[in-house]
Amino acid sequence: MQAVSIAEVAKRAGVSTATVSRALSGRGTVSPARKQAVLDAAAALGYVVASNASSLASGRTRNVGVVIPFLDRWYFGQVLEGAQLTLLEAGYDVTLYNLAGGTRARAQVFEQFLLRQRVDAVLAVALELTPHEIARLRQVGKPLVCIGGVIPGVPSLGIDDLAVSELATDHLTGLGHTTIGFIGGKPEVDSDFQLPVQRFDGYRRSLQQAGIEFDPALALYGDFTLDGGYTAAKQLLGAPGRHRPTAISAASDEMAIGAILAARDLGLSVPGDVSVAGVDDYVHSEFFGLTTVAQFPYRQGVEAARVIIDQLDHDRQSPSAISLPHELVVRSSTARPRPHSSPDKTSPGD
Repeated sequence: MQAVSIAEVAKRAGVSTATVSRALSGRGTVSPARKQAVLDAAAALGYVVASNASSLASGRTRNVGVVIPFLDRWYFGQVLEGAQLTLLEAGYDVTLYNLAGGTRARAQVFEQFLLRQRVDAVLAVALELTPHEIARLRQVGKPLVCIGGVIPGVPSLGIDDLAVSELATDHLTGLGHTTIGFIGGKPEVDSDFQLPVQRFDGYRRSLQQAGIEFDPALALYGDFTLDGGYTAAKQLLGAPGRHRPTAISAASDEMAIGAILAARDLGLSVPGDVSVAGVDDYVHSEFFGLTTVAQFPYRQGVEAARVIIDQLDHDRQSPSAISLPHELVVRSSTARPRPHSSPDKTSPGD
C-alpha cells in the first residue's frame, strides 16, 4: 500500500498542511472543529505520523524516559501506569529504564542511554539523583521531573513521609493505645530521600505529642516486604507481659499485612488483641481490612506526567517542590483497646 501524505489529509479535511501538523502533533493552536476534521480525515485515509520525519522537523522524539529502581513492586507499577497513560494521551511514547541491576545499570542509564537523542525528558521515580546525574541531563537539554522527594532546582513531587507515618500512629493513639509497636525499614534498605528514617521519625513524633515514652524494644526492622513485616511482628507479639504492644504502626502496608498474618498465627485477633495500621494503601490492603494512609501512586504518575507535558508542549515551569496528597483510610484492622485488656496478659488469646 502506498503511504498517505500529509497533503492528502489536508485536502480531505479542507485545511492547510500546517494545520494538519499542528492538530496531529498537539503543538500550536487549532480550533476543536478543525482538529476533529483532521483526525477524521487521517483515520479515514489511514494516515500515521512518521516519527523520524517529525523528529527531524521539530527536534523532538515525542518520547519520555522513565527511570525506576524496581519493576516488581506495586508502587512503581501504579506510578508507571498513571504516567504512561497520561503521556500517551498527549502523544508521547515511554521508554522504561529499570535500575534493578544496581550501580552499574544506573551508570549506564545516566551516562549513556539518557544522553542519546532518544528521549525529550526524564521522569525519575523514587531516585535521589546526584548533582552529577542532574548536570549531565541539563548539559544535553533534557527536562527532568522527580517523584518521591525534593531535589533542589528540580521539579519534585512527593508526599510528606514523616507526616503520613505520624498520621497512622496518631490514629492509634487517638483510639487509646499507649503501647504501640513500630515496624520500619533499615536506613540502608532505601536510602533515596531517607524514607525509612522519615517514617520512623513520624512514629516517634506522634508518640511524643501523645505523651507516650518511646521504647526502643518496640521498634523493629522489616524490609518493606510482607515477609519482613511478618518476622518483625512475630517478635513484637510473641513477647510476654508488658512488652507486647496492643497496636502496631507499620511503615508500609506490605509489612502491616505481614503483621496481621503473624498475629493470626499467634492466636491473636485483629483488632481485638492488636490493632494494625500501615502506610500506602497497597493493592491488597482493602482485602485485609487494613487501616492505612493512602498516598495514591497512580495519581502521582499522572501529576508528574502533566508537569513534563507542561514543560515540553507549553514551556511552563512548575514549582521546584510539589506536595502530593495523602489520606487516612480507616478499615477494620484498628479499634480501641479492650477495656479489661492490658499488655500484661501472658496468654496469646482470650
